[in-house]
Amino acid sequence: MSKVIVMTSGKGGVGKTTSSAAFATGLAMRGHKTAVIDFDVGLRNLDLIMGCERRVVYDFVNVINGEAKLNQALIKDKRVDNLFILPTSQTRDKDALTKEGVEKVLDELRKDFEYIVCDSPAGIERGALMALYFADEAVVVTNPEVSSVRDSDRILGVLASKSRRAERNDKPVKEHLLLTRYDPDRVERGEMLKVEDVLDILSIDLLGVIPESQTVLRASNLGQPVTLDKESQAGLAYADAVGRFVGEQKEHRFLKTEKKGFLQRLLRRTA
Repeated sequence: MSKVIVMTSGKGGVGKTTSSAAFATGLAMRGHKTAVIDFDVGLRNLDLIMGCERRVVYDFVNVINGEAKLNQALIKDKRVDNLFILPTSQTRDKDALTKEGVEKVLDELRKDFEYIVCDSPAGIERGALMALYFADEAVVVTNPEVSSVRDSDRILGVLASKSRRAERNDKPVKEHLLLTRYDPDRVERGEMLKVEDVLDILSIDLLGVIPESQTVLRASNLGQPVTLDKESQAGLAYADAVGRFVGEQKEHRFLKTEKKGFLQRLLRRTA
């Protein structure tokens, strides 16, 4: 059965589009036919992260308006089988997303795809509400700092009250927490919230903890989802999160400060 997954957050800049790209790629790498959709009309970024910006001819809004067929707008990833990208428009405004239009596109995608990952804009404006309305599951992306966690708590309230499942009194949207940009050294110094603190506030299941890493920025600049980097801690952490999502038992990694040897400490002291 097909599932619509919304990647959402209350605050911008937490790594939501990076996470959408990494998560969708991870699902496809495991053999699941996956589509990832950019809901951020006017601020299109998903195609850049996915490295397919030059291949965009038609977009999500074109399909909603009947100006193109879905298969004309979908872009097949060149690196991973089973992965397709549906970019959005850079020139329209948020009102271009209508509930009827979005539903029609998602219903068509459900016929062919196991997973449909919706890259939502931050906050609760129209694009974000459209992305979460039809969700079966939600991955709430947050950083380990107070304002980000507070805004994520607000998004959980919206999911519980404004989704289609809530309107129909169906089984609630299943919620998962993805904690990004986690730095154990800063946590130890009291500059960031601990994982346990975030879980106490939000009270949802922890899907994954993504460590702060320069490889995330490098991957974004290259137009390559970080899940493809099997040497980086961030790439491995995203792959672990995808594994947990599909039911695998995986221990959380990269939560503690690495013990530095004598040579590492000496180099750090002289740097």
